[in-house]
Amino acid sequence: MATPLAQAATSPSVATTAAHVTTVRSCAAPTHKDVMACKALKVTGGTLASAHTERDLTAAAAPSGLGPSSLQSAYKLPSSTAGSGRTVAIVDAYDDPNAAADLATYRSQYGLPACTTANGCFKKVGQTGTSTLPSANAGWAEEISLDLDMVSAACPNCKILLVEAKSASMANLGTAVNTAVSLGAKYVSNSYGGGESSADSSYDSQYFNHPGVAITVSSGDGGYGTEYPAASRYVTAVGGTSLKTASNSRGWSESVWSGAGSGCSAYDAKPSWQKDTGCLRRTVADVSAVADPATGVAVYDTYGGDPGWEVFGGTSASSPLIAAVYALAGTPSSGSTPASFPYAHTGSLNDVTSGSNGSCSPAYLCKGGSGYDGPSGLGTPNGTAAFTG
Repeated sequence: MATPLAQAATSPSVATTAAHVTTVRSCAAPTHKDVMACKALKVTGGTLASAHTERDLTAAAAPSGLGPSSLQSAYKLPSSTAGSGRTVAIVDAYDDPNAAADLATYRSQYGLPACTTANGCFKKVGQTGTSTLPSANAGWAEEISLDLDMVSAACPNCKILLVEAKSASMANLGTAVNTAVSLGAKYVSNSYGGGESSADSSYDSQYFNHPGVAITVSSGDGGYGTEYPAASRYVTAVGGTSLKTASNSRGWSESVWSGAGSGCSAYDAKPSWQKDTGCLRRTVADVSAVADPATGVAVYDTYGGDPGWEVFGGTSASSPLIAAVYALAGTPSSGSTPASFPYAHTGSLNDVTSGSNGSCSPAYLCKGGSGYDGPSGLGTPNGTAAFTG
């Protein structure tokens, strides 16, 4: 039986992924129990490994990294009117004062429909749903920009609700999750995580048990090892891949990203739809999408250092992408368990069969392989069918 691991509570400021790029964490790793860190990794140097960037841009400060057309192509996502009227909620800590303006720039750059407060598409509230917002934080602002841009890229016609918790404690972030659901969101993305604790079962029942709501959570950026709330049995834990163009019928290839979190939960019970045998309790992850900073995504952010176009990776990119794919797939029925949906439609996912995020036993918990594996779960979206009830 595999030994459950928890993400180490360290706070390095700089990380390196593969041999292609250098990155910096937007948020320092948590040093206190039940405090979360965002999972955004900003590229600070090197060369992107993906052969593809958005070539059709003429702006002087054109973005690098994958944009909406690439992500829609890689995952066969509809780009017409799908998702219209559906609200994807983003839950993060602290305030991004430039969220609306930066979102407008990203969407304008790529020719996406305007999503503003004035037209009813974008709404920002504090953790209890009021206009009282928390203090601003440059690191979490980068996370917020990444989240808003990834929802926009995958589901250009979705509405976006940003709920900002007053701190990165699980209690405050959990309160923001409940607020997002109470305000009508059926898809809620959480791009943060921390070490597991004995309080997780309580957090499960207080914050994440929302039947009929698709709640996605980043699996982590530290390689093999589990985090909470990705380990909650009520959420879709989203792992990460490296995504590159390829001369195959799909036009793209994917392998496990070395930083993707995976493994056995120490506390959370195994949901009935998980049938793998290497973990007595909950196994992370369920599905995945691009997260490798070396094949990173374009993001526009102006609050804090290095304002403008940047490239990001981390499972903070994959969680909002998958939340938006759930929105494209349709509204979950009342009382349903959206986290179980992909397990009933495994043939509608791209199986990720190579790469690893560490050493472990049994090996499928840290290595890509045919069928289910820990770092990529069941695979990545191949259209939206795997995310329907």
